[in-house]
Amino acid sequence: MNLPSWLPEIPREQPHPLAFATVSGAHLYGFPSVDSDVDLRGVHVLPAEQVVGLRTGPETLDRTWTRDGVEVDLVTHDLAKFCRLLLNRNGYVLEQLLSPLVVSSSPVHEELVALAPGCLTRHHAHHYLGFARTQWRLFEKTGELKPLLYTFRVLATGTHLMRTGSLDADLTHLYAYGPPYLPELVAAKREAEHGAAPLVASAGDDVARLTAALEEARDAARLPETASAHEALHALVVRTRLPHLDGPRRPAGALRP
Repeated sequence: MNLPSWLPEIPREQPHPLAFATVSGAHLYGFPSVDSDVDLRGVHVLPAEQVVGLRTGPETLDRTWTRDGVEVDLVTHDLAKFCRLLLNRNGYVLEQLLSPLVVSSSPVHEELVALAPGCLTRHHAHHYLGFARTQWRLFEKTGELKPLLYTFRVLATGTHLMRTGSLDADLTHLYAYGPPYLPELVAAKREAEHGAAPLVASAGDDVARLTAALEEARDAARLPETASAHEALHALVVRTRLPHLDGPRRPAGALRP
């Protein structure tokens, strides 16, 4: 997988320190095309005075630009907002946190990763079911390959998560959960970002079957109903924002310089 060599420079250029930045999107999902943009996602940390004062800092920063012919889309959330999203059964942020394509990290990132299992519940299935419905409707409207692959990807990832308790967003690792023509669709997507989908007569039936499989996996999942990481995440946010409260030693969640 070819990612620009200058990606690690981007976190150092941001207005607030980043706890982490990872690559999401098609690169994470296993089917980047030759003209795919790079989706960077992460967490920034606002200083305490921009949280408790009258002038508050941005909870979300969103920026898109082009560098060396590559479009970069960077979205970061402040640490507190990101933790709230984690606790709200948000599959997007869970995938961003656990992405193996790490551009920058810190002890805060490492602690978030360690706490991720305590954020997982059976209700994460609702995220994947809802996203699949949205992408399938988009495919029916446009006939493009990208939303069709996204439909299969989220259904496979959600089913795998419910069955194993392990998150894997890469569709090429999850072919066993889908129809046999998935490798052909992935190969076609790698050639063009916005191409039309090949004609697959059984696609609707296959999506219905995989949707039912995810619902069954959700109902049978040995996952908790609610997250257990609330207090640990709260403590992490406080220690990171107010390190002096942790005494003279450097807190485990402090950002690297």
